[in-house]
Amino acid sequence: MSQALENLLTEDRKFEPSPGFAAKAKAKPGIHEDAADDYLDFWHRQALQRITWHKEPTQVLDDSNPPFFEWFADGELNISFNCLDRHLGEHGDQVAYHWVGEPGDKRTLTYRDLHSEVCRFANGLLSLGLAKGDRVAIYMGMVPELPIAMLACARLGLVHSVVFGGFSSDALSSRILDAEARVVITQDGAWRAGNVVQLKANADVALASTPDVSHVVVLKRTDHGVDMTEGRDMWWHDLVDGQSDECEPAVLGAEDPLYILYTSGTTGRPKGIVHTQGGYLTGIVTTHHYIFDHEPDTDVYWCGADIGWVTGHSYIVYGPLSNRATSVMYEGAPNFPDLDRLWQIIEEYGVTIFYTAPTAIRTFMKWGDEHVTKHDLSSLRLIGTVGEPINPEAWIWYQKTIGGGGCPVVDTWWQTETGAAMISPLPGVVATKPGSATVPFPGIFADVVDDAGESVPLGGGGYLVITKPWPAMARTIYGDDQRYADTYWSRFPGLYFPGDGAKRDLDGYFWLLGRVDDIMLVSGHNISTTEVESALVSHVSVAEAAVVGRRDDVTGQAIAAFVTLRSGVEGDEDLIQELRDHVANTLGPIAKPKSIVFTDDLPKTRSGKIMRRLLQDISEQRQLGDVTTLANEAVVHEIAEKAAETTED
Repeated sequence: MSQALENLLTEDRKFEPSPGFAAKAKAKPGIHEDAADDYLDFWHRQALQRITWHKEPTQVLDDSNPPFFEWFADGELNISFNCLDRHLGEHGDQVAYHWVGEPGDKRTLTYRDLHSEVCRFANGLLSLGLAKGDRVAIYMGMVPELPIAMLACARLGLVHSVVFGGFSSDALSSRILDAEARVVITQDGAWRAGNVVQLKANADVALASTPDVSHVVVLKRTDHGVDMTEGRDMWWHDLVDGQSDECEPAVLGAEDPLYILYTSGTTGRPKGIVHTQGGYLTGIVTTHHYIFDHEPDTDVYWCGADIGWVTGHSYIVYGPLSNRATSVMYEGAPNFPDLDRLWQIIEEYGVTIFYTAPTAIRTFMKWGDEHVTKHDLSSLRLIGTVGEPINPEAWIWYQKTIGGGGCPVVDTWWQTETGAAMISPLPGVVATKPGSATVPFPGIFADVVDDAGESVPLGGGGYLVITKPWPAMARTIYGDDQRYADTYWSRFPGLYFPGDGAKRDLDGYFWLLGRVDDIMLVSGHNISTTEVESALVSHVSVAEAAVVGRRDDVTGQAIAAFVTLRSGVEGDEDLIQELRDHVANTLGPIAKPKSIVFTDDLPKTRSGKIMRRLLQDISEQRQLGDVTTLANEAVVHEIAEKAAETTED
């Protein structure tokens, strides 16, 4: 473990489970051992307990054709039924979603409301001639009609492919073509930071190169005018007008496909990750239940991700609805109209569980505590992080400032391909350490291996691998089984390699180091970008930092840092030297950044992820790649200008 992490993990910064919390937690001590004793039995029990099956599975895992594993293959179910119908008898009037639009409009949908809307839209899709297995592309903002469209597809056995509303028309067209989608669902525009994102106009550009799309359904969300192509385009409200609010759910096999979701940031043809029905639902309802200690009768749950990413699929739509959650959905930017928008929503709705990304947390830190403290967040009882490794300093700020010092923090590691959270503490059971995702979820088996695929002793680092199949795992890359095998299963035969580096401390806790691509090789030493970023953020002047490795004739790679300072701090040459020395003292001289650029912001996607490839392009003076998916495109050019003027150590 790095000295930066050791410095932060003093005795008073280790967080043991609260005895009071442990007494009511869903997960009980011994659950990990129980799952390890017979992990197939553990997952079978979860599947039978948490899912309503049309035909209960007798077969658990079919591992006869690795890496194409199957789970519960003889079972039959419908996920839309599990999310909606089974709750209607006793809990139909329970709120499913409190939705807040960015301009201030609001909607509340009960489970009965949601069921009615899903059935009407499903009947509308049937009227378009769609049949089980057909693919439907969905390109929308964070409006209730997005989960309605997903659930309608799931009800009919259609395979949806949600494309993040911040993606460009080129990204949309490539995904439509790859999935061979026949129908596109979009909206006229989506609100974001006070502006209208012109989704229909973007879709029209994409549709010019997708001749097989026969129908486009358009939701009217704004007063922004759009072009409608006669014979192809139709308004959502016209499609559902007069449709019945009853629609029989299709009976589907556990291994039938549920959705295709394309991974972001890849080069070449996009990778369409395929998730199926029974195993995926088992994984997400189980992890949502235990990791968030969810209580359906009392909790108000808010996952702040976008549904366009896997976090939204698993932990805004399918997992929470199957577990009868009352959730909050918010349409817009977290700083519009003011920097306290999220905390105002938490206070208004009495949110008890909040799940967000480390990048967002660091941004909140930069904005200042005063935007948080003017709101009553005492309703919160559990907070979580997702999307990337979290700096220990950010973890501690989150726990103290947002969680009031008493909320458990569940730091979850997983990815699009895993479908569900894989490494995470269980609240009330697993002691947490700031910056560590702790230990694998019960029934998940992870290891850290070296270049030869041999397990690294505790205290060492290497490559993160998953050693046994798990229910929510991706089944393939759409249309390319060989690419799936080559991408995830060839580096270490028999082991799933997600592409991340990790360390384990002497307690066996996992510390995620980010993508292996983010491991810099400086003078023959492996240095994690995450560790350097953590060292920078631990300085009192720094709010956020991103680090990349760039080519260097002497050291192979040199460390280039991009730093956002806390409010009121001015950056100058003295502070640059101070930060270099701080990193050297924290991690060692080898980790000292060769260049530091101060910037008011970092290039981020609309889901909040820092686009480090663009920073690497800037550092190596290459032509910038695609910036159309950024929430703050202008900042890239500002950083490039500052980088060109920056002196180096």
